[in-house]
Amino acid sequence: MFDYLIGDIVDVRPDCVVIEQQNIGYQLITPNPYLFHIGNHVKIFTYLYVKEDAFLLYGFSEKDERLMFQRLLSVNGIGPKGALAILASTTPVLLVQAIEEENEALLIRFPGIGKKTARQMILDLKGKFKEFESKVNVNLFSAGERAAIDAADALADAMEALRALGYAEKEIKKVEKILQKESGTTEEYVKKALRMFMGNI
Repeated sequence: MFDYLIGDIVDVRPDCVVIEQQNIGYQLITPNPYLFHIGNHVKIFTYLYVKEDAFLLYGFSEKDERLMFQRLLSVNGIGPKGALAILASTTPVLLVQAIEEENEALLIRFPGIGKKTARQMILDLKGKFKEFESKVNVNLFSAGERAAIDAADALADAMEALRALGYAEKEIKKVEKILQKESGTTEEYVKKALRMFMGNI
């Protein structure tokens, strides 16, 4: 029904953003809302999820994220909330890499994924990612990379996003010290930090 929306971010909430287009505000549930900023003019790819009592509109900064969200929903045991939690803590390319290599040890580190679900993901999805063939093993974390910005500013923005998500200052300082040795965009820093909080350091 909707493929994407182009408009201005007018509100950022813990689980969603609101984008205004032609005087209509669309509430979009998205993996990492705090990667968006009020006032930004953005293009967000959408997915309409229909259930008995609600029509929910999900938003993604990239087509790859939306595609991965749809594929995850096809796995028995993974619903929209679970799929979003996984996407919030990794990139589609890394997830494809783990599935194709049958890396259960990595998969079970994602939120809500146990051994049974990890095995189900591999059974249901392995070999079904032709769209990612040219990306896997090449610049593994480049999917979704935004315009290059100063590394120090990007790290500072990422730490603010983690504070907004409710992480303790002590935890934030710990990962900030580690990430200071690396370079990346705000999105990459946030995802790396989330993986660290999951114990993947």
